[in-house]
Amino acid sequence: MKLRWIALAAVFLGAMGLAQSAKLKACFVYVGPPGDYGWTFAHDQGRKLAEKALPWLETKYVESVPEGQAMPFIDKFVKDGCQVIFTTSFGYMDETVAAAKKYPNVIFAHNAGYKRAPNLATYMADFYQVYYLSGLMAGALTKTDKVGYVGAYPVPEVKRHIDAFALGVQATNPKATVNVKWINAWFDPAKAAEAANALIAEGSDVFSYTEDSPTTIQVAAKKNLLAIGSHYSPMLKYAPNNVVSGQIVHWDKIYIDFLTKVHNGTYTNKNLQNVDYWWLLSHNAVELGADINMPINPKFIPALKAKMVKDSAGKMVSVYDLVMTQLKEMSQPKPSFDPFTGPLKDRNGVLRVPAGKTMTEEELTSMEWAAPGVVGAWPNEPK
Repeated sequence: MKLRWIALAAVFLGAMGLAQSAKLKACFVYVGPPGDYGWTFAHDQGRKLAEKALPWLETKYVESVPEGQAMPFIDKFVKDGCQVIFTTSFGYMDETVAAAKKYPNVIFAHNAGYKRAPNLATYMADFYQVYYLSGLMAGALTKTDKVGYVGAYPVPEVKRHIDAFALGVQATNPKATVNVKWINAWFDPAKAAEAANALIAEGSDVFSYTEDSPTTIQVAAKKNLLAIGSHYSPMLKYAPNNVVSGQIVHWDKIYIDFLTKVHNGTYTNKNLQNVDYWWLLSHNAVELGADINMPINPKFIPALKAKMVKDSAGKMVSVYDLVMTQLKEMSQPKPSFDPFTGPLKDRNGVLRVPAGKTMTEEELTSMEWAAPGVVGAWPNEPK
């Protein structure tokens, strides 16, 4: 009898051990290399932090998968037992929809898209608020009234960020323009350098960008010019005397929340149709910063404090105080300020946002118009 109880106890403890060792397997499709120090680097940091925070989580990833070519990698992930698959670029959207239909028992989450299904959620940690604040500083610091912007692809996400940036620039310097050059690539340091040098030749002296490397900052720094916009990762170390501020993302906030809800059964392969993360400053998913916990490089605070402008109430304030006040306002659970509140016209004078109205997430994620002050080609610009 004693031997029987010992045997039963061994079976019970063994089962417990299996249960405890069973992990949720989450897999990630990256559009670039984790070493890009931009978009993919930030996603990979989020993955690592999620795995560190959640002891029951196991992760793996595949890198540098071209948009439109993700399906074979998704097939392999499913074969490898991945229960949750994150596709981390806008251009994977239709493939992710097809994969969700092909594998109804797998949970999918697509980054930056808008198409969902019972087993497919969407998520975005968006920077439009932070780009506006960056624009306030760029407008104040330019001496030539020309701010350069190296753009990746002319898709709504990038256009939204450029428009927010341009609205900020115009708020502190109505004479300034934001001069855009597209490189049609997410990660291409050579093209980014070419575009940045062309903008310098045309007179731009402050820069921002959407390209997943520090190239634009490095090109500007060689000419002792300024850069605002660290595009997803802190880049102060690349040019400590030239980086003013930037946009930093914390994807781990979303990954930890989403995966925890999968693990505890809140999210299943049958109830994700309306699950859409649109996390901003108020969720701590994004941060204004030249570096972590450094909203503005201290080297530039005196210049921003010296530049005086009118706030929305008509009161004269320093650009530094305006940035910090509006950062605080947009970080509240219910933000009291939004840069896309009307009346807003596009660069052609067409009213796009009526007075008293604030653009919705749906409108923001599909916007194509160019804000006042934007100069350069703008594919699919509405009339």
